[in-house]
Amino acid sequence: MATYPIPVFHYTVTINNENVGGFSDVAGLTQEIQPIEYRDGTMPGTTPPLKRPGLKKVNNLTLKRGIVPDNKYFYDWFNNNGEPNVSRRDLSISLLNDEGQPVMTWTILQAWPTKIEGPGLKATGNEIAIESIELVHEGIILLP
Repeated sequence: MATYPIPVFHYTVTINNENVGGFSDVAGLTQEIQPIEYRDGTMPGTTPPLKRPGLKKVNNLTLKRGIVPDNKYFYDWFNNNGEPNVSRRDLSISLLNDEGQPVMTWTILQAWPTKIEGPGLKATGNEIAIESIELVHEGIILLP
């Protein structure tokens, strides 16, 4: 039996173990370790610098979806229901196979909204109204 790569269009997003609806786009599942270049004073000038691992960096996560009636989840989270402290939440993004079973799951740790954007409105348009939220977080754990 042949093994094929998993398509990118079949996934689910949960926030604090709660399914919050379908998303048309999830972007920013990126992590990197910034290199630190080091040169010893006794190294000849033609020797390339040594590289050591530095700080781990994660990109902001952006979620986009079509607006549906009675859906204020993002806005309530962004405004934190009037509370002064930010509400941090864990997210899970699961890539699903043909049977709907998770193949890979990215767990986003301690996320909170830093930006929310409503749709661009125009009288001559016929596109779907899309909202997006940008989240900062403290790391990504990949579960097979």
